[in-house]
Amino acid sequence: MDTTVESASDRSDGGSRAAPGPVLGRALRVLGAFSPARPALTLSELSRSCGLPTSTVHRMLGPLLEWGALERGADGRYRVGLRLWELGALAPRGPGLRERALPYLEDLFQSTGENVQLAVREGTELVFVERIRGTGAVPVLTRVGGRFAMTATGVGLVLLAHAPREVQDEVLAGPVRRFTERTLTDPQALRRVLGDIRRVGYAVSDRQVTMDALSVAAPVYGPGEGVVAAVSLVVRHCEGHPRSPHLLAPLVCTTARAITRALGTQPTAPPAREATQCMVGEDCTCGVPSATREG
Repeated sequence: MDTTVESASDRSDGGSRAAPGPVLGRALRVLGAFSPARPALTLSELSRSCGLPTSTVHRMLGPLLEWGALERGADGRYRVGLRLWELGALAPRGPGLRERALPYLEDLFQSTGENVQLAVREGTELVFVERIRGTGAVPVLTRVGGRFAMTATGVGLVLLAHAPREVQDEVLAGPVRRFTERTLTDPQALRRVLGDIRRVGYAVSDRQVTMDALSVAAPVYGPGEGVVAAVSLVVRHCEGHPRSPHLLAPLVCTTARAITRALGTQPTAPPAREATQCMVGEDCTCGVPSATREG
């Protein structure tokens, strides 16, 4: 489904948060040099990536190694240490959410054999916190911890639909990336889709990221926090034998409501019901008027 997944170190919009102090800032630059494409780095590679002198990076590596944030292998390369994984496991919207959601995600996977994903919003992006991939399902390139734009995926559309208005305005004011010929990029058309998502309780992304995948997603609510996550089912789009997302929606919405209850919240989203506008497209056979016409 998703063709490109960014890591935290790939982002260039870090100016939205308060800048850390000089020492902490340099340490974070060292940690931020690691990514899925660069999981192991030498001292000189770290220096070049961080834009810091080798001597400065070398001095910072000592405390990071001692604390367990980094590890050094027999090959002399540095890697992210287990201590950071242990710390990350305390994040309530990461592994904590994943632990409570996993039984219900597995139930959805067992009943469908398709890809199941769980994501949260971080600023103007989404972060995947769990993924269960079916061996015979459509290939997806998402990964746990990976980031993605919110305007194309099912989980992203759900999270954007329930985000604060200022977040929606920021996302829709910027350039909206087009992944395929079916990717919806017109801000007004996207706003109509977001409104329909809030009304019907689920989102559909039909070939908006890759031309062989369709996803259906629904919101997960947390205690007093509104929507805290989104769960999706990603299936293969088959020409000539289309699978109606409106038939898949009740399965996904049931899973989302179960996770919501597991988080100690009574579901507030409406059960999946017929959309007033179809989020799939003009070639859908469901008979609901299309909401995805741009302009």
